[in-house]
Parts: sequence; structure tokens; C-alpha cells
Amino acid sequence: MSNTSKRASSESVITTDVGLAYGVSKIHGINPALLIEKILRERILYSLYWQQPCVTLNLMTLLDEVVFHVKLIGTYSDAGKVRPTRFICIILRLLQIQPTPDIIDYLLIQTDFKYLQTVAALYARLTMDSVEIYQKLEPLLSNYSRLRIYENGESYITHMDEYIDNLLNGSKFCDLIFPRIIRRERLEETGALDERPSLVRDEFEKEVEEHERQL
Repeated sequence: MSNTSKRASSESVITTDVGLAYGVSKIHGINPALLIEKILRERILYSLYWQQPCVTLNLMTLLDEVVFHVKLIGTYSDAGKVRPTRFICIILRLLQIQPTPDIIDYLLIQTDFKYLQTVAALYARLTMDSVEIYQKLEPLLSNYSRLRIYENGESYITHMDEYIDNLLNGSKFCDLIFPRIIRRERLEETGALDERPSLVRDEFEKEVEEHERQL
């Protein structure tokens, strides 16, 4: 094979990553935008919603966009045909912007806008280390706000605690694959995390103590 043919053959298999973030720090050793798989990322980038309002959003306008226009979570929805949701488009834009940790912390603890919490929680799951993920997300397990989700061709109601439990214990959210994290039990064994309080266990221990007093 000639050098020209070899070069042409090599060029034919080169793939280009699109939608990369610039002027930001790597996350888990890669460009933040690559935390969304190539197929999903390209569908986002070629969507009408991304090309018109989403790609121009800065942090402040992105937060307004979530408050006023995000009404469900998921990766794809169906409005005549399958398309990326506003929710997942905004996650990619947030990865490109890379807000400071204190902003994500505030979005997680504020209680006025539940879909801002869902966006911040997924961003935290994708970008933070294992210890931070448990520390930041576990408080939301006591949040039972209703959320609408679109998955597998249908829309239904879920709740914040279910969503957060999946972020902590699942391997993916709809069609988005999570980076691997260390199991909580292992982090407790190494002393990186304190044992998580259990309301059920506390109630059981109180019942046992009360029973022993009566003997």
C-alpha cells in the first residue's frame, strides 16, 4: 500500500469529538463534555433547542432557563419524534461552563426550585469524587418532591429521593452512563466517610431500649 493510501486509510478512521469545553479544568482526567457519551452528546448538539437558545446560555441565564422552562428530567423526550430533553441539553451546557463548587452547593441546598436541584445533583454525580457525591447528595434523600421524568417512551411521576437514590446507587440515568464511584461501605471501612445515620435503626434501638426498661 502506498503512503498516500495509508494516509487516506488512517484519516478515514479519525473521529472528532464535538461540543468540548474550553478554558476549563479536566474532570476525572478528561474534558468535562466527554462525561456525556458521544452519541448522546452529538444528538444534543444537533438538536434545535441546543442550536438556538441553549448554546448561548451563560450561568445566570442557564439558571433562569431551568426555573422557567425545565418541566421534566430525562435524556430524551417525544414531541412527534425522539429528541434530547432541555434537561440533558442544559447538563451539557453546564459541563461546558463549569461553575464553581460553591454555586453547585447552593443549588443543592436551595429549596425553592426543585429542577435546579435535579440539575445540580446530576452535575455533582458526574463531576465530583466519591466522598463528595455522598456528602452532597445524601441530604436530598429526605426530599420527596414530585418530579416528572420521560423514560422509555413515556412520561411519569417520580420523586426526588428516588432520583437521588439512583444517582448514588445506579450505574446510569436513562441513557447517560455514570462515572464509577466507590461504594459507601468501602468508604466507611477506610474512614473516608462516617456511617450514615439510619432513622429505621434509631427507632428500632429506641424500641429495644424501651422494652428492656419494662422487663
